[in-house]
Amino acid sequence: MLTVLRRVAILVRHRAVVQNHFCDASLVRKQHQLEPAVSANPRSIEMIKKLCSFDTTSRNSNLELIGYVQQYLEDHGVQSTLVHDETGAKANLFATIGPADKPGICLSGHTDVVPVDGQDWDTDPFNIVEKDGRLWGRGTSDMKSFVSVALSMTKDFVDADLKTPVHFAFSYDEEVGCIGVRRLIAQFDQMPVRPRGCIVGEPTEMKVITAHKGKLSHRCHVHGFECHSSLAPHGVNAVEYAAEIVAFLRRMGREIAVSGPFDDKYDVAHTTVHTGLMHGGTALNIVPKDCYFDFEFRHLPEDEPYELFARVTNFVDTELLPEMRKVNPDADIRFDIISQMPGLNMSDDHELTTFVKQLTGANSTSKVAFGTEAGLFQQADVPTIICGPGSIDQAHKPNEFIRLDEIEKCEKFLNLLKERLAA
Repeated sequence: MLTVLRRVAILVRHRAVVQNHFCDASLVRKQHQLEPAVSANPRSIEMIKKLCSFDTTSRNSNLELIGYVQQYLEDHGVQSTLVHDETGAKANLFATIGPADKPGICLSGHTDVVPVDGQDWDTDPFNIVEKDGRLWGRGTSDMKSFVSVALSMTKDFVDADLKTPVHFAFSYDEEVGCIGVRRLIAQFDQMPVRPRGCIVGEPTEMKVITAHKGKLSHRCHVHGFECHSSLAPHGVNAVEYAAEIVAFLRRMGREIAVSGPFDDKYDVAHTTVHTGLMHGGTALNIVPKDCYFDFEFRHLPEDEPYELFARVTNFVDTELLPEMRKVNPDADIRFDIISQMPGLNMSDDHELTTFVKQLTGANSTSKVAFGTEAGLFQQADVPTIICGPGSIDQAHKPNEFIRLDEIEKCEKFLNLLKERLAA
């Protein structure tokens, strides 16, 4: 009872408000800090343990988890819509609590997680352990805790008689290219209203993130002409020509690091060029016929990645292919896109930025290098901020964890959101 009264007192203390047309609700005038808490709501912890128990590694179906979420919402009188992938084995979920004919605030999160294969875990990654003020397990930080806290507040949102609705948008396959959310966003044009704003709950330690880099990645296939290595000049060495492209990419990256553009709010202040996987050849005494490698641009939102990519294809078309085809006319270099993810770039002066800052008590905003679904929402004309519990430093690692006080910060954040949407 004392805890409840304390929370009520906090809410009352901060009811000094100003009108804000963004959500047609009251906002706190006085900035406040979300105070660390001793523990999180058992309801949230129970939901985190439940959702993390589903092995939704991106290679697997997420339908069991989505079915549980859909039934949970239905038990509280909330209907939801599923948007499946082409196989029917995965689904996004979208639900609205509050008036369906008004644009609301979308709480967005992905349901898939990265693999645990080859990682040295101290516990079963899909059986959440509570220890030392933390929850340990895959997805606790990235990012089932945000989804769980939002979902566990379903009854609170329903009982609040919201004047402005809250939307849940839970996606599949974010970890492998933000695949699922694209199908979900495509449905916005068929909905009665488009969300007025979106909060993507990726792990930011509840800091307000207004921007992240975009990503464009390709697989390059260099097709040469094989022959015995003693006759190497008669062949087209696919590995060597691939190496020339990789060297060109490296020169591009160095040039950008010197000339910019720059944005010092990022850990790495400029666009980066990176080559990852590479394989080719059959044996040392055979001139390799094929070579494959993957590369990416992690670009500032204002940079145009396809212009950077065009520099690569121009180099290939004007310098490499003519030389290769002098030896064999069937030699070729092909690029296949792996993924494309737009950057996020929200103004610090945007009304959604101000709104979320007031909910968290933050006085500043940050930018991050990692990508999220947020850029896709913004690209679809839905203003978007990233703000969620947990730290990206724990994501994708063995013994992933989230602190209980981070969970409670998220609970306080969403409770304040509920108050504003109900006003």
